[in-house]
Amino acid sequence: MTDHQLNTLLTAERRELILRAAIREGLLDPEDALLAGFIDLDAVAATVAALHRAFPDSVEVLHTFAAKANCLVPVLERLRGLGMGCEVASPGELAQALAAGFAAERIVLDSPAKTSRELVRALDLGVAVNIDNWQELSRVDEILRARESRGAGESRSRIGVRINPQVGAGSIGAMSTATATSKFGIALADDGNLERLVAAFRDRPWLTWVHAHVGSQGCPLDLMAEGVAAAVAFAEKVNSELGRRQVVGIDIGGGLPVNFDSDPMAPGFDEYVDRLWAHAPALFTGDFQVVTEFGRSLLAKNGFTAAYVEYTKSSGGRPIAITHAGAQVATRTVFMPQSWPLRISAHDPSGGPKSGDLVPQDIAGPCCFAGDLVATARPLPLLEPGDIVALLDTGAYYTSTPFGYNSLPEPAVHGVTVEADGTVRFELLRAAQSIDELVARTNR
Repeated sequence: MTDHQLNTLLTAERRELILRAAIREGLLDPEDALLAGFIDLDAVAATVAALHRAFPDSVEVLHTFAAKANCLVPVLERLRGLGMGCEVASPGELAQALAAGFAAERIVLDSPAKTSRELVRALDLGVAVNIDNWQELSRVDEILRARESRGAGESRSRIGVRINPQVGAGSIGAMSTATATSKFGIALADDGNLERLVAAFRDRPWLTWVHAHVGSQGCPLDLMAEGVAAAVAFAEKVNSELGRRQVVGIDIGGGLPVNFDSDPMAPGFDEYVDRLWAHAPALFTGDFQVVTEFGRSLLAKNGFTAAYVEYTKSSGGRPIAITHAGAQVATRTVFMPQSWPLRISAHDPSGGPKSGDLVPQDIAGPCCFAGDLVATARPLPLLEPGDIVALLDTGAYYTSTPFGYNSLPEPAVHGVTVEADGTVRFELLRAAQSIDELVARTNR
């Protein structure tokens, strides 16, 4: 599928087709299914294919999906079937990746707070590990010595060190992981660290990978590529000074920013690879294996969240629509609206586009605090009770990782495929949480 064909999937007409079918099948209902998430599995497959196409065949690449972006096991299973590996950052995500059937050698464990138990499990399984700091490096030393003393042999894990290239921040500080004072990785430019790192690789032949990740949303492609270039230069320095090809792979992280302004996916993976060629051409010589860790950019554009309007009112002259989608499924948007604005489409009870003049109105959620707004003064056809709003570009995070405020139950998430004749097929990815299940989870 071409990039043009990919972008034709992500249209208002396709979302309307899905929304109408969901209402007909009762997946959205004003009494029993007030809120649901939808993942377009056809579009996911096309996006993954675009990622694979973007990198040249001359380089051995393992594309892993950052599980934090959508940790639902059926989603991970689908991505595994599309040839992806999985990047995890917690014991829960590792368990989800294993439940989804990922082979250990196609899983990468990151995290700045790995416990000894997590590290032992990963190294026993053969999961790749990116060491975050000097103390963790010492901890891995101890674990590997213990393995040797008990006759367990060498771990099959690919083990690397995460460096902080300290190339600076993008427009969203919270999403920028290569600042001078970032909590992630070993700061490459801090006094003595470069020499100490080279010595660490010299003393540990099992250190064979370098990892760097500059950030995601708000980070320009050139900044991300500069961070990768610093990682490649460090790997080349290690190999040169040691006089052997010890560093065999570069984990370049993920973080491609997502366009939340319109349907087409922009920037594309091919644009990012172009910037990598410009800043880090040695990445493509074949001297290094490559791992990527894209997450949001693979799924965000391929999903939406639909919710009913329960009430409408006016306050201070401004119309307000009270809906069932708020901070519990759009946490970042509610708490950081300037950094995470979402497009919203308005629909009548049939799922068709709402008609009428555009009226600035607040789109509020159900949570019990005044700031639970997914949009403020947003021009939309005037909403009424029973209408539906769709929060667009929410295939990553959002409904897959809900926030438990007010003990609102987790909504259902449905996978969607559309046949050539327009027939819409749904696949349950996560069932809606019942009140009884919610109480059981919060009871002793």
